[in-house]
Amino acid sequence: MSKRNPLGRGLESLIPSKNDNKDERKIVKEIDVVDIKPNENQPRKIFDREKLEELAASIKSKGVIQPILVERVENGYVILAGERRWRAAALAGLKKIPAIVIDKTTEQEKIEIGLIENIQRESLNPVELAEAFKTLMERYGYTQEQVASIVGKSRAAVANTLRLLNLDEKSFQALKEGHISEGHARALLGIEDIEYRLYVLKEIIEKNLSVRDVEKLVKRKNKKVQNKDEQSKDVFIMALEEELENYFKTKIDIKMKKKGGAIVINFNSSDELDRIINILRGEL
Repeated sequence: MSKRNPLGRGLESLIPSKNDNKDERKIVKEIDVVDIKPNENQPRKIFDREKLEELAASIKSKGVIQPILVERVENGYVILAGERRWRAAALAGLKKIPAIVIDKTTEQEKIEIGLIENIQRESLNPVELAEAFKTLMERYGYTQEQVASIVGKSRAAVANTLRLLNLDEKSFQALKEGHISEGHARALLGIEDIEYRLYVLKEIIEKNLSVRDVEKLVKRKNKKVQNKDEQSKDVFIMALEEELENYFKTKIDIKMKKKGGAIVINFNSSDELDRIINILRGEL
C-alpha cells in the first residue's frame, strides 16, 4: 500500500521564511502559553529536567528563537512540534510563545511531524524512536521502507531500531532509563538465554562494561552453546572464566565434574607461559 508523505521536504516546508508571508499556515502568531497543551501521541515521552532548566534560562535571556508548531482545536491549541520549547518557556515564566498555527491535521500527520522534528533535533531516545516506528507501522500500515523514507534513515536502521522492542522487560527498562546504551541493548539481543542476559545486564550497570566487552561475552556464550560439552555449563562459571581471562589475558576453561573439577589455563608460547607463571607467583 502506497503512503502519501504529507510533509514533503520535511518540517522546513511548514516553517516560515522572511520571503514568504502569503500562506496563512506559515504566519507566526503569539499565543498564550496556558492555551496550549501537549499532544498525547508525541513520540518523545521523557524530558530531562536539568536540560529544560538550561533551555528556560536561554529563553529568559534571548526569547524563543524558533516558533513551535500547533494545531487549532476546540478551547485552545495542541502542539505538533516544539513541546520542549513550550515547557521551557512556561518554566521561564513567559506568558506567550511564538507559534505557527495549522487548522487541521490527521493523527497520522501529527505523529509524522512530531517524529521528524524530534529526529532532526536528535532528541528521541532509542525506545521512543522504536515505539514511534511501531505506531506508524501497526496503526497506519506503514512498511519499514516507508518509515525509513519519512525519517531519512535506511531500512536496515529502522529494522535495527525496531528490534529493541524484542528486549526482555528488565533490559528494555534499563535502556529506557538510560542505564545502558543502544549499543549495549543490541549486543544483549544476541543472548537468547534470558538468565545469562540478565547477568550480563547487571555486569554492564555495576562494572560499566563497554559495548565491546558485552559483545565478547555474547560471542563467548554463543561459542559455548555450539559445543555440546559446554551447553550445560552454569552461566556463573562462564562469567568466572571471563573474569580469569581478563586477569590472565588468555583463554581459561573451568571444567566441572561431580566431585571437583579443573581450571585450564591456555597459552600459545613459552613467553606466554612465563608470563602466566609470574602472575601466579605474584611477580606481575
